[in-house]
Amino acid sequence: MPVVVLLSGSGSNLQALIDSLANNQAVNLCAVISNNPNAYGLERAKAAGIDAVTLDHRQFSSREAYDHELQSVIDQFEPGLVVLAGFMRILTASFVERYHGRMLNIHPSLLPKYKGLNTHTKALQAGDAEHGLSIHFVTADLDGGPIVIQAKLAIDTTDDVNSLQQKIHHLEHRYYPQAVSWFAEKRVALKDDGVYLDQRLLGISGVQFDHSRSD
Repeated sequence: MPVVVLLSGSGSNLQALIDSLANNQAVNLCAVISNNPNAYGLERAKAAGIDAVTLDHRQFSSREAYDHELQSVIDQFEPGLVVLAGFMRILTASFVERYHGRMLNIHPSLLPKYKGLNTHTKALQAGDAEHGLSIHFVTADLDGGPIVIQAKLAIDTTDDVNSLQQKIHHLEHRYYPQAVSWFAEKRVALKDDGVYLDQRLLGISGVQFDHSRSD
């Protein structure tokens, strides 16, 4: 399955996909597109022999104009799946609808908690005992699409924003390739009534992985 990855920054999740899926015959990481010409993720793509495309949002007069051109670039690769890997743009409803059921995002919180930015800070300030990530299908509802995977861990009393971020990154690099693999292998799908894995309807929190206990 051809997979297009959208990113804006360093591309650590892209690297995890490249490393984890290198021998997966179901996945073809065919292109990486960034709105940021200086994104290091573009260099990661080039090093892996993946087409790297820059589409600078600052060159467009509106969000709609940018998303229209982005759609055109994506569709040249005829992807079965579009993966958001730190793509720091809010997408228009028409763009999201174009890829309904075949666009995934990863968000660093246990949704529906802490949509948007600064999730680690919010979890610490709230005194939460646990934190985690959610991998979900993208809908027009920001960070509100149906969930495929959630993974959580315990927040230590010694954690700060940086340490918590690193722990969540570790989980992201483990589980994002898993979700992409499931989709490419046609094991996971979005239907009218929710997310299915191996033809079984998942709960609203998707498949859950709990790393909050030391045992």
